[in-house]
Amino acid sequence: MKEIEGRLGVSRSSVSLWVRDIELTPEQHAALQMRNPIYNAQRSGAGKLRERGHLRRRTYQLAGRRRVRECEPLYVAGCMLYWAEGAKARHALKITNSDPELIRFFGRFLRECFAVCDEQMHVHCNLFADHISKQREVEQLWLDVLGLPRSSLRKSTVNHYSRSSQRKRKNKLPYGTCALIVHSTEIVQTIYGSIQELAGFNRPHWLVCNY
Repeated sequence: MKEIEGRLGVSRSSVSLWVRDIELTPEQHAALQMRNPIYNAQRSGAGKLRERGHLRRRTYQLAGRRRVRECEPLYVAGCMLYWAEGAKARHALKITNSDPELIRFFGRFLRECFAVCDEQMHVHCNLFADHISKQREVEQLWLDVLGLPRSSLRKSTVNHYSRSSQRKRKNKLPYGTCALIVHSTEIVQTIYGSIQELAGFNRPHWLVCNY
């Protein structure tokens, strides 16, 4: 509108009245945005942030590749376990399982190999209808497995059986499942680098995609 105002020598309000009913195509909107210096500055800043984030994640993965070459048994086992059972997010790690010993082992891996403290660990329990009467006991079992205080527990999810599966699934998972969560870009990307080095492949989307 400013350009029309200047070329025709009319007021901003007049130009606004003339163009208010004109619908622009997505391409025209994009062209106008590209001519906006504020938008271009924001776009440039966002691009630089993405570039720095990508470089940081790549640096962590390279460190993971170097570390796994030391062949420390606990570290190698923890990385392979995460490859098999862990969620593949970009900025956090999460492993979910119904086996208390598996969760216990992964907690040990995080503490001994990455010096993760209790305050960084969060626990989420996925329970079923037959756990309701003993929900607190089941939650405490998982906390005891990991040696964590009650403050580490996030609100549990309780699933109710459908009529068709109620008899078949009851007590199938006596403790439900436990998700151990740590929010750390450095740790999860280091593990990704180690996995790729061990297995001999490259997976670029672990660097750039958010799941």
